[in-house]
Amino acid sequence: MSTIAERTDLPRVLLIEDSSGDATLMKLAFKRSAMPTHVTVANSAEMGMAMLRQEGDYKATALPDIILMDLNLPKMRGLEFLSRVKADPVLRSLPIVVLSSSETASDLAAAYNDYANGFVVKPISLDDYDNVVQIIEDYWFNLVQTLPHTEAGL
Repeated sequence: MSTIAERTDLPRVLLIEDSSGDATLMKLAFKRSAMPTHVTVANSAEMGMAMLRQEGDYKATALPDIILMDLNLPKMRGLEFLSRVKADPVLRSLPIVVLSSSETASDLAAAYNDYANGFVVKPISLDDYDNVVQIIEDYWFNLVQTLPHTEAGL
């Protein structure tokens, strides 16, 4: 066991976000942070699933260390994506943190019932994005012990 930061100098984040504005703010916050991070954006859950399963154009795509995902996505909704990943024995150990503009108890409960590893209300300002990224890095990259992909069946 080790932390993500102990295993790699460049943690990989898969951001599943259909809003280009929100994706840009999140990528900018990661760029402004102290820890270099490789952020890949999928603008749909279908694209995110293809990346995780290394299908088609994504055969050479490395698996992420963490997935950040919006709930309100077109076509395949965020909860469906979450259910599919957590039902897949190869992918289920990947941490998934929901980033949603929703603050409803039903969305929170649904995400955790589908085994989300966290739920964060989307920030509004760039400073708020910076704070969220700092907390993600502190907690998910530097504190939490996770299995490397090879030991987790990935």
